[in-house]
Amino acid sequence: MVRAAVLPAVGAPLEITGIELPEPGPGQVRVRLAAAGVCHSDLSLANGTMRVPVPAVLGHEGAGTVVAVGEGVTHVAAGDGVVLNWAPSCGSCHPCSLGEVWLCADALTGAGGIHAVSEDGTRLHPGLNVAAFAEETVVAATCVLPAPEGVPLTDAALLGCAVLTGWGAVHHSARVRAGESVVVFGVGGVGLATLQAARIAGAGPVIAVDVSPAKEELARRAGATEYVVASDTTAKEIRRLTGGHGADVAVECVGRAATIRAAWDSTRRGGRTTVVGIGGKDQQVTFNALEIFHWGRTLSGCVYGNSRPAEDLPVLADHIRAGRLDLGALVTERIALDGIPGAFENMIAGKGGRALVVF
Repeated sequence: MVRAAVLPAVGAPLEITGIELPEPGPGQVRVRLAAAGVCHSDLSLANGTMRVPVPAVLGHEGAGTVVAVGEGVTHVAAGDGVVLNWAPSCGSCHPCSLGEVWLCADALTGAGGIHAVSEDGTRLHPGLNVAAFAEETVVAATCVLPAPEGVPLTDAALLGCAVLTGWGAVHHSARVRAGESVVVFGVGGVGLATLQAARIAGAGPVIAVDVSPAKEELARRAGATEYVVASDTTAKEIRRLTGGHGADVAVECVGRAATIRAAWDSTRRGGRTTVVGIGGKDQQVTFNALEIFHWGRTLSGCVYGNSRPAEDLPVLADHIRAGRLDLGALVTERIALDGIPGAFENMIAGKGGRALVVF
């Protein structure tokens, strides 16, 4: 038995309870978690914004040590450090055949399976495939990647979602070039990673926008050269900071209609707006036909940073070892499993960056 955070039903409080994991079968890996990040996507699963089979063990951003491997697993072995990859690509569906592995049609099929059994015999699903809110987990071998050498596993956990997403939003989706101006809406874990990625890309100015004045220091430490407290005049303020034109690139990390619209309005004519935040179906964004023609902007979604984890992790590792990428700067709270509900409340209130469950 290991301890885990279980979502018994959509909208219900998380329960910290014991679960029984099976031994890894063919093509599976058992991992002892070192740390797991608390992501807004976990909150979206808990409140029903994103659909998930329940009851489920949540958590999708994590790293740990391999305990055992099943038959046929050769790329990792017991004792290896690994990063969990919650969205593995199948390599054969239509998006994968186009090279768009982040859109793999089969990436989340594992979430519908049975992962473990609770103390009372209830069968549990694995959240977003990897069930990282637990002391240990059993996952498909495709859901683990070798952890970068020289990176502590507690830090490497953040690579599994926040950093890959923020890095990819800048380098893959928006394709930021040196000297371009970038504005990032939302200074949570993903927003902080996005700011660091923009700084590494050589962007400037790099503008952070958030509803909380208290996040300015966090944002500037991540690479923001300017900080704007969100208001009805945010777009006007962004234009003032960019020579009257608007930002070359806006990255929205919140997932709300108002911030998506503000990001669009803050982008220069011909600029790029990338939406990373996951919003609900009730968040309707409206544009008129004339403005789409007139502004010539590009508006695009961004799934998992449009990343290829196996290729991107070594690149990120080089930046970490060189001191250009600071994973610790994303973390504002280190907690135990029973601290996850409080971390959810902080996200709802817009407080802090990334909360990290340390086992």
